[in-house]
Amino acid sequence: MRILVVADLHYSLPQYDWLLAEAPRYDLVVIAGDHVDLSSPVDGRAQIVVISKYLDLLREQTRVVTCSGNHDLDSRDGNGEKTAKWLEDLNATGLPADDSTISMDDTLISVCRWWDGPLAQARLAAQLSRDAGQVTGKWFWVHHAPCFDSPTSWSGSRSLGDKAVLEWIRTHQPDMVFSGHVHQSPFTRNGSWVDRIGKTWVFNVGQYLGVPPAHIAINTDVNEAVWLSMAGIQTVKLDGEVKHPVHAQQRPPEWMML
Repeated sequence: MRILVVADLHYSLPQYDWLLAEAPRYDLVVIAGDHVDLSSPVDGRAQIVVISKYLDLLREQTRVVTCSGNHDLDSRDGNGEKTAKWLEDLNATGLPADDSTISMDDTLISVCRWWDGPLAQARLAAQLSRDAGQVTGKWFWVHHAPCFDSPTSWSGSRSLGDKAVLEWIRTHQPDMVFSGHVHQSPFTRNGSWVDRIGKTWVFNVGQYLGVPPAHIAINTDVNEAVWLSMAGIQTVKLDGEVKHPVHAQQRPPEWMML
């Protein structure tokens, strides 16, 4: 399976245009939250209309999954906790988003909401516990915030990751977790776009404004992940035993060129 991972596009329409052009080359596109830009002069409701159209176009090209990020919350649920109602609406039309669990080949994918309070956190914990009983092959999570105490959540001075996600990873040991949220982690000293916690590979794409956006391409057939950004090209072999077997390259691997 070929997977393209992005996050934190924050209403950058040139980046969505790039994603739309690249999508047909992949079996799955993962957008790990923060579609909306709260600092934009464009009204959030207008942003959601435009982004929803892009998501519709993307899923005409390939399989797409997306979770909410903190910028995407537009409503409150019945308990008064913030939620991304617009993604829930897209979920109802067949786009796997918050609270979804889907299967592709031998892989189970859990799509995790951004939780704003204890009830939504408990709801997500219950989803992951329930999904754990359905795993027969690989298990991937899409969760906007990276886990605490990892280079993938390092700000340059402290960890900005989610402590609950770290505990869930330790408990369930999924194969991969795709995140964003802490924009600078892959670019800071002692930060990284990839880490390994037990058997779990965790990823943070990182964020910057150029085109193409920072992105990760994964080929599960050759067990390789490739990070491409303004910092260059880095790869990691996913069947390695070393915690950080990351290598810089001058050009993408051949399978990305096909």
